[in-house]
Amino acid sequence: MTELGGLFPIGPRQVHRVGYGAMQLSGDGVFGPPRDRNEALRVLRAAVEAGVDHIDTAQFYGAGSVNQLIRAALSPYPDNLAIVSKVGSVRGLRPGKLRRGIEENLAALGVNRLAAVNFRLMDPAAVPGKTFDAGLAELVKARDEGLIEGVGLSNVSRRHLLRAVEQTEIVCVQNLFNLAERDSLDVLTECATRDIAFVPFCPLGLPGDQRRGLLTDPLLAKHADRLGTTPAQLALTWLLDLAPNVLLIPGTRSTTHLTENLGVADVHLDQSTQDELTHSSGRLKTGSAMCRWLGGVSDLQPGRPRRCTRHRSRMRRQRVARWWQGGSCGSPR
Repeated sequence: MTELGGLFPIGPRQVHRVGYGAMQLSGDGVFGPPRDRNEALRVLRAAVEAGVDHIDTAQFYGAGSVNQLIRAALSPYPDNLAIVSKVGSVRGLRPGKLRRGIEENLAALGVNRLAAVNFRLMDPAAVPGKTFDAGLAELVKARDEGLIEGVGLSNVSRRHLLRAVEQTEIVCVQNLFNLAERDSLDVLTECATRDIAFVPFCPLGLPGDQRRGLLTDPLLAKHADRLGTTPAQLALTWLLDLAPNVLLIPGTRSTTHLTENLGVADVHLDQSTQDELTHSSGRLKTGSAMCRWLGGVSDLQPGRPRRCTRHRSRMRRQRVARWWQGGSCGSPR
């Protein structure tokens, strides 16, 4: 495979732009151990053997079972392997909770330091304030003490990002983003201008109707057939080609689909196909700002974050909350 999309830094580490997201290794609904432990171990080992050096995980995936799988499959770890985790995602954070979350990840994985940890928010529409600052400060302290190499953010608005970079270096941002869901375009743009890695989660759409609609879209199917690829690969390639700071972490439970996901590094979109997908996928859901992306990130002027109606904002929060509470990003593969 062609260098898995090239390289981009997460803090001091250069990682391949196509990585692996471990959430789908957990049981159904992100709870408990996998259905097939041996296959899960094979997937992890095959990913690293194929050149993957960026694995995304969390201690709450499978109630700790996913981190245990990563340790069983890959320890002792390759020196170049960047393991990125996340903490947060609960309301009413108490002092020390994020620190304990980091320590639980370290213990389960059997490492002394993580490449980065993302401060995960429940609601990207929330106004950043003292609670956000306090949580960020906990991660900064963990970095200064050597427990993590870099501080990241997840499920945040551009406003959160701007507030965070005033206080510390941010090495990555992980937000919901795909062909059908582009509310974080302004965050991606800001990250690109600052050379911050942007890691889209649910890269094939939110589970259910959105993902099915995206992967069965006639235009996507037409171009996939023409290029001799799959709709999933085409959707991932579209993301990879948006900007050099985009890092992919598609997840899977099978070695067959792992090969398919990593194969996006060898799929090449011509500019007209990229533009057509960008424009025509508006029938799924897009913002007008995306239509100005055609010349690359440098030509896109960051605009104001879109002001959603109260109803739309509430529905989006509910949709993301349903994903977060009980489902992986897309049907288990």
